[in-house]
Amino acid sequence: MSDDFQSRVTAAMANPQNMGELPNADSIGTVGSAECGDMLRVWVKFKEEGGRKVIDRASFQSFGCETAIAAASLAMELIRGKSPAEALAMRGEELAKDLGPLPPTKVHCTALVEGAIRQALEPSAPASSPAVPASASAAAAVPSSLMDSFNKPDPKKGGVKVVFLRESESPA
Repeated sequence: MSDDFQSRVTAAMANPQNMGELPNADSIGTVGSAECGDMLRVWVKFKEEGGRKVIDRASFQSFGCETAIAAASLAMELIRGKSPAEALAMRGEELAKDLGPLPPTKVHCTALVEGAIRQALEPSAPASSPAVPASASAAAAVPSSLMDSFNKPDPKKGGVKVVFLRESESPA
């Protein structure tokens, strides 16, 4: 990775915007990447402005690398004030343009962000590859947090059980 790219990611990570659950969201999109294990959830709240529906607020929660978090943070700012159609027209590279050119190993991070936004704004549409839907189809059936998505009761049914180790139990 270039030093310029890394410094932009570090700057975005130092002050991530719109991170966390958005109470009373109108729509939620959740995607995960089998390639890297990252998971991203996006919450969207709409408002009427000038007779059209626009995104009032958007937030995210991520279990992912620094690039995925930085890209999601930037994207939440960019989609604010846009109609769902305008936000859906934006592609991953546009959503993370302030990070600069991404190394080939990090391009999937922008696809993850794009997929989560797509899931939130078009819940019936399939997520863009490599991001794939992680769970529930209706907002009411979506677990309250991304951690809840990971802590499904039966890992054999597609969930992942997250167990936090005490420091003394951590592998060396």
